Amino acid sequence: MGQTLTGLLTSVRAIAGRPGTPAQGRPGGGPDQALLAALRLCGDHLSALAAAGPLTDARRTRLIASIGALTTACSTPDADAFDALLRTGQQALDSGGEAEARLALALADEATALRARSKGAWRLRGNALDALGRGEEAITAYERHLALQQNTTASRDVERRIATLRAAGDRIDEALTLFRAGADTGADTGANTGVGAEASGAAVRLSRHLPAAEARAAFTDLVRLRTAEHGAGNPAVRRLAALYAEHRRLSDRDPVADPLLGGAEPIGVPGLRRLVAGRTVCLVADTPRTAEQEQRPGSPLATLIEGYDLVVRCDEARHTAPAARTDLHACTLRGDTPWKGPRWGRRAGTRLVFGDPLPHWRLALRGRLVPGAQDRVGDATLRRPLHDPALLGEEAGARPASTAYTVLRLLDFLGTPARVDLIGFEGPAALSPREREWVGTRTANTDDTAVRITLR
Repeated sequence: MGQTLTGLLTSVRAIAGRPGTPAQGRPGGGPDQALLAALRLCGDHLSALAAAGPLTDARRTRLIASIGALTTACSTPDADAFDALLRTGQQALDSGGEAEARLALALADEATALRARSKGAWRLRGNALDALGRGEEAITAYERHLALQQNTTASRDVERRIATLRAAGDRIDEALTLFRAGADTGADTGANTGVGAEASGAAVRLSRHLPAAEARAAFTDLVRLRTAEHGAGNPAVRRLAALYAEHRRLSDRDPVADPLLGGAEPIGVPGLRRLVAGRTVCLVADTPRTAEQEQRPGSPLATLIEGYDLVVRCDEARHTAPAARTDLHACTLRGDTPWKGPRWGRRAGTRLVFGDPLPHWRLALRGRLVPGAQDRVGDATLRRPLHDPALLGEEAGARPASTAYTVLRLLDFLGTPARVDLIGFEGPAALSPREREWVGTRTANTDDTAVRITLR
């Protein structure tokens, strides 16, 4: 891969040159200057990748291949280099990194310079700005896309995204109005104190025009300082905290259910906490032994499982009968293209999908959910419970966690189930040593006959 990368970089430099140097171009007059500029940007990115060492990320490998296709198009007469440019920009976005998102935005800028009326170029620009957290600029680009898009069905995703970004900005505006109202009415008795001055500083920094990460940090500081200044019971502080929570939710998901979910209701952390509150829960392993016993009517294991309020199953079933009761199905996205996996057609009351980054998680939901196969779908606040600072906030380990372990930790964090049991987690279905150690510290009872471990 190192030689391939070096060779491609040489080809890019030969065609596009470097800033301030003449470009070789292709026969017949050569490509437009905007295309040459795009190639130079790709060359800079390739150079950075080469300096970073061996490539192990398949998504970046696909980006390099896309840059290769763009390079070939720019040096081939009559080739459609513009479409290759858009594909490269989209592949950069799909790679998921901040540097790749910046490359996608730069390529989108060159694409809009080449064809100002290209709806694909404006959507790419909006998506890149959105990925970089520049919501207000993304709205402008999305609106240019909608003005050029004649297919109203294809526009719905963009319209929903615009509504989400605007709603998130509106929460910031309302929070600032609430803060200023307190200052104007003299309710801010601590305005001249150290905490009050810090809160004023946070309010000055907060704006809907800030990049998402900076706005979130300023909003967090404002809520923290106002709570310290006036107490959590203050009505204005409660409203401010509610606005903050709504802003955080809107940052991760659209407010309107995606029609591709087939009418399923999105469920977040509060909804899941209510769903499991006071109920007995069992996680059933997908093993031949467990499946065989569960399928025998009246067997001790079948009777045991049927007695629980919620039956949880994880990942793709290989042995469990298709009609086996599943109240909650959880799965973890793995691989470089998780949206291309088998569809989730097994009936479940609630389906939780764990995965990162956010764009890949969204693609997987839209590509793999089967309409009508679930009543509720976990929203983005539940997509990474182990590592989300708002939930468990742990550092990612060297070995990915199993889905069953993720569910256990989430249920333990929620703290509302009456009881949580593991059934059949032995042999091939056994948890990793680190996961077993965690379970062992919380085990209240074991039942060898049913291979059951009781956590609560």
